Amino acid sequence: MEFCLIDMEIISAALLSSGPFSIAVSVLLNILISVIGFIPSVFITAANITVFGFEKGLILSYIGEIAGAVISFWLYRKGLQSFKPKFLKNRSLKQLQNSHGWLAFWMILMLRLLPFIPSGVINLTAAISKTSVIIFFIATAIGKLPALLIEAYSVTQVLQASEDVRNILILLILIIVVLSYFKRGKNKEM
Repeated sequence: MEFCLIDMEIISAALLSSGPFSIAVSVLLNILISVIGFIPSVFITAANITVFGFEKGLILSYIGEIAGAVISFWLYRKGLQSFKPKFLKNRSLKQLQNSHGWLAFWMILMLRLLPFIPSGVINLTAAISKTSVIIFFIATAIGKLPALLIEAYSVTQVLQASEDVRNILILLILIIVVLSYFKRGKNKEM
C-alpha cells in the first residue's frame, strides 16, 4: 500500500543526490513523465514539495509540467504526422483536428482546469488539432496553474496525514482504479 510513498521517496532521493543539478533533474523528470503520457505527475510534485518546500516545489513543478506539455505536444504532433494512426479517422476526432485559434485555446484551457483529466490525453488531443504551439502554450500555462495548486495542496495534506489516513487514501484510489478498469471492460463487451 505504500508504493506511492516509496516512489515519491525514490524521486526525492534522486533529487537530493543530484546536488546542484536537482532542479534540472526535476524538470527532466517532469518532461519524461509528460512524454510517456500515462504516469501521474503527482509523484514528482510530491518530491518537489518535499525537497524544495511548498512554494519552490510548486514553481518547479509548474515549470516542469509546462515544459513537458509543450515538448509532448511537439513530439506527439511530429509522431502523428509520421505514422498517421487509424484512430485519427474517427468522426469526433476529425472535428477536433479542425479546431484552431480561440476554439482550441478555450478547449485546452477548460481541459487543463480539470485536475483529474490526464495531461497526456490533453497533450495528444491538442496535438491532433490545428492549434499552434503558442496557443497551446498559453492555454496550458494558464490552465495548469489552478490544477497544480490543487494537486500541490492535496499532496501536502496527504504528506502531513497519519500513515493510516494515507493507507486508506491509497486503498480508495486502488479500488476506484480497479472498478473503472472492470467497468471499461464491460462496456467493451457490449
